[in-house]
Amino acid sequence: MAGVLLPSPSFSSISAPIKSTSLSSQAYVLSIAPLSTHYAASASAPSNTIDLFDKITFVGAQTLPGHEEGTTSLRCVDKIANISRPVLVSSGMDGSIKVWDERTNSHSIKMTNLVAGGTQLQGEDAHIVYWDPRQPAAPLRTHSSTHSDDVTVLRFSPDSENLLMSASTDGLISTSTADEEDEDEAVLHVGAWNCSVSQAGWIHSSSGAKVWASSDMETFSTWTDELDLLQSQDIRGPSLHNHAQYEWLTDYLITCHSSTATPCLKVFAGSNQGDIALLSNPNLAAPAAPWSLCNTWTNAHTGIVRSLLWDEQNELMVTGGEDGKINVWKCPEPTQADDGAMDVDPSPSRKRDMDWEEDEHEEKRARR
Repeated sequence: MAGVLLPSPSFSSISAPIKSTSLSSQAYVLSIAPLSTHYAASASAPSNTIDLFDKITFVGAQTLPGHEEGTTSLRCVDKIANISRPVLVSSGMDGSIKVWDERTNSHSIKMTNLVAGGTQLQGEDAHIVYWDPRQPAAPLRTHSSTHSDDVTVLRFSPDSENLLMSASTDGLISTSTADEEDEDEAVLHVGAWNCSVSQAGWIHSSSGAKVWASSDMETFSTWTDELDLLQSQDIRGPSLHNHAQYEWLTDYLITCHSSTATPCLKVFAGSNQGDIALLSNPNLAAPAAPWSLCNTWTNAHTGIVRSLLWDEQNELMVTGGEDGKINVWKCPEPTQADDGAMDVDPSPSRKRDMDWEEDEHEEKRARR
């Protein structure tokens, strides 16, 4: 049963980004990651480059060569191997992971397999490979029976550096002990969703829901820490048609966000017209619990939004789309009231843009 979507008491809609730019290659924006002074954005094929943009001016500062084949992910890590400063790490379909040194416009470490990396199906096996980045020539260990098809997600637990969650197109979500040599002993829990998993992540919450996942068919699910299924529903189900100012219909899930600062899972959804909405649900363990429409951001992308970064520290959101555009938006942390939703008709006099013009002066996935 689809959940109900209601406007948050502090709902706002923003119809103009603070800043906007485009990739140098005019390609799709696949992924966005934050560095200390720059945002990094990866481009789709045939470019496969990684562009760096100054956080303050949003002017393109540098273009890294990227991967020989498509970039599959970007991450910023505080340190790795003998590098003690924040660095950019990328993985690609060329079978490599690269740690970039933007000072030399090249990678400083190239890993033919991973810190923890997942492969596509290789014959009859899909591998999860672990290695020490201080000695990247050979992996420490390889687990080859956790999944039977392409590995699509790997996420280390925020609470335990040795606990790894993995997901795959085989429909399984698993947790494993990363430092266990014996794969049979390494796998702790397995959840079967029976659909191809495209995204997944941990939920920083004291409630029963500890893992979220989404599928290629826009279904959304939550799981316990032992990977017992709590709910599974079409993310396009919760919709709002109360009033023109509050209408929202989800076409796809962009991504979800959870951190120690924002323990309630924030679900970012998109429309085929390029609009974005922030949805929240305070009880992800209950399938019928109502959803809250917290914010919408509109009129800046044309088409599918494929990447999104919530910069909590600066209360900004950075989005990238199939139109090649990268937009920076105001994105304050929703108030506690946003975890609930009002159940009365919204006032017709509420302004759509919430005085955004005044505030502004203060400064899938490839769609399949």
